[in-house]
Amino acid sequence: MSHSTNRGRGAGAQSTAERKDATARGAHMTRSSVLVMAAFVASKVVGLLRERAISHRFGVSAEYEAYLAAFKVPDLLFMLIAGGALVTAFLPVFAGALNDDEDDVGPWRLASAVTNLALVVTAVLAAAAAIAAPIIAPIIAPGFTHEQHALTATLMRIILGSTVIFAASGIQMGMLNAFQHFLTPAIAPIVYNGGILFGALFLAPTLGVRGLAWGVVLGAIGHLVVKVPSLLRRGYRWHPILSLGDPGVRQVIGLMWPRIISLGTVWFSVLVVNTRLASQIEAGSVAALNYAWVIAQMPQTVLGTAIATVVFPTLAELAARGDRAALRDTAGTALRVMIALTVPASIALWALAGPVIAVLLQTGRFDVEAAEATRVALQMFALGLVGHVTFEVVARMFYAQKDTLTPLFIGVATMIVNIALAYALVGPLAVAGLALANSIAITFELVIALMILHRRLGRLGGRALWATAWRAGLAGGIMLAGMTLVIARLPLSLPVPGGVFGDGVARLAIGGVVGGSLYLLVAQIVDLEAISFARSLTRMAIRSSIGAIKGVKGRVKRHLAGRGDGPDGSTD
Repeated sequence: MSHSTNRGRGAGAQSTAERKDATARGAHMTRSSVLVMAAFVASKVVGLLRERAISHRFGVSAEYEAYLAAFKVPDLLFMLIAGGALVTAFLPVFAGALNDDEDDVGPWRLASAVTNLALVVTAVLAAAAAIAAPIIAPIIAPGFTHEQHALTATLMRIILGSTVIFAASGIQMGMLNAFQHFLTPAIAPIVYNGGILFGALFLAPTLGVRGLAWGVVLGAIGHLVVKVPSLLRRGYRWHPILSLGDPGVRQVIGLMWPRIISLGTVWFSVLVVNTRLASQIEAGSVAALNYAWVIAQMPQTVLGTAIATVVFPTLAELAARGDRAALRDTAGTALRVMIALTVPASIALWALAGPVIAVLLQTGRFDVEAAEATRVALQMFALGLVGHVTFEVVARMFYAQKDTLTPLFIGVATMIVNIALAYALVGPLAVAGLALANSIAITFELVIALMILHRRLGRLGGRALWATAWRAGLAGGIMLAGMTLVIARLPLSLPVPGGVFGDGVARLAIGGVVGGSLYLLVAQIVDLEAISFARSLTRMAIRSSIGAIKGVKGRVKRHLAGRGDGPDGSTD
């Protein structure tokens, strides 16, 4: 009897400990998410300033389209090695080494071996691409002139230098994320965009579009350097080794190759096929498609990538424990918040596409025709925003379980759908057809992935996820109707100073206030829990952040007074 009672108490204590652990984990993820989102917003603001500077100087000109085409091969190498594939495979293995190793040497030797291998492979492939650039350029953009092909090859050779730098910088991000440190990696894109902005403002006037390419290289160097102090504080030491036989390195490579193929299909379908088709429509189509995609990526990065980046290490930890219930709950909560926030963002992007482009891009050589082509493409990209944002977490559910094969198969199927739709829609809809094909394809990819996860783990969030979806859809529908009615009643030209820019700002302000108010009002009426949850989490994160700042100030004061936290009076 006594033994049974003790067992009952032990179970209750364990349950309480688990609840405390879940609460602490949620608070940490919330605080980290808010900080990362803020950094990503700052990055996108700098990115949009970059795009405005570029649009002012180059518009949708032939040289700017050559610059965009020159990015395709460097983008491929980045995605396959320095970006998503390597970080996705490296982070769970490195995190496991941190937990298992006793002397702290093993994880850094693993990180050094993977970094050195990535640098060697990337440098070799970049050199090969640079040599073959004159052959590659006509394949990427067959509709370009001979002069554009030559310029594309030249710019590609410059930009490939940044890809080698990103091979090391991408692994840095994985290492810091494994330590649950997200702020510095989130600041790195701000520095990168700042480098390109510097190129647009100060190098392009004398070097032309080549100044933009050199700005990319400068930004990549900043992206790398800004994270070094945070790594050194965590004990990072570089080792000059190439250990292909190391079990950790072999595990990273084993996890990478399905992800490489998966990302390769995305690159082929979205970048190459779209660029090839757009280059054959009419002059300026490649640039218009790119401008629209850059704007559409802002909410995708702020809402999707930021939350998924913070959640991924926790998902990997829960998957390693085998805690399927916590895995489902964590992912389900993230998805509900994402849906509740992304639906109004998608609707606002659709309804306010024209004013957004007028404010951000319509200046200098970016004329009315370019604005119209970009607007229709942006509206089509807006239709896929919910899919792009939520898939960030859904994909990481597979990677957290060290399953990179399933996303590969889904990605190949999605590529086929995307290419088929692109060829079918480009004729009747031109640039808008390419953007619409992308939105339909990502929605297809999301549905298939959710169906597979449902069969493996059960519903992510259960009925609450579907309740969030229909309530957000209802609030979004009323929001769209209200914004459309108000915008339609506005005069063609508002009596505000600033020309096109001032008119765009006024329309954004009016439409944003009306749409946001309607969405929040209906969300409150239908009890859209995720909105209230997001508000409470934000308040919690702000309070936690203020507390952390006060703690830092206190440690600094003690340090200055000669009473530091450490044995030698030092602070971290």
